[in-house]
Amino acid sequence: MSPEEAEFVDRLGLFMEMLGGTRTMGRIYGWLLICDPPRQSLSELAETLSVSKASVSTVARQLQDGGMIERLPSANRQHLYRVTPGGFSSVLDTQLSLMKPGIDVADFGLSVLGEDRAEQRERLEDFRDFCEFSARDRDELMQRWNDYRAKRRTQ
Repeated sequence: MSPEEAEFVDRLGLFMEMLGGTRTMGRIYGWLLICDPPRQSLSELAETLSVSKASVSTVARQLQDGGMIERLPSANRQHLYRVTPGGFSSVLDTQLSLMKPGIDVADFGLSVLGEDRAEQRERLEDFRDFCEFSARDRDELMQRWNDYRAKRRTQ
């Protein structure tokens, strides 16, 4: 890995940490975005990123569960990992879909609060409205993303 590639990988690690993931998660994802060959084994990832194989295995499973990377079979016993095409957008789609249950939670909270608790009700209504907005507009946002991406690929 060149110094510039290492800086990119570290920057993506910090970005992923800012989003609530771990730095190692971002570093693995970052390396898989730019590595050649684009498929890497756990051992290769651990060695390249100077991270324990156990840590890489744990984080790779999390990234795989999130749809960001996929595990591929190989001729030997070492599985290979690569970035899932469109994987990062699937994370956003999943996160937005998780907002729908928040509507019911907020509605229950509003039923618990009395009418005399206007300040609390306003905060809870704001939370509910955000969840509703996110869940309702999820399909439209994802379609807009797909259209945008397709347009960028044809330019």
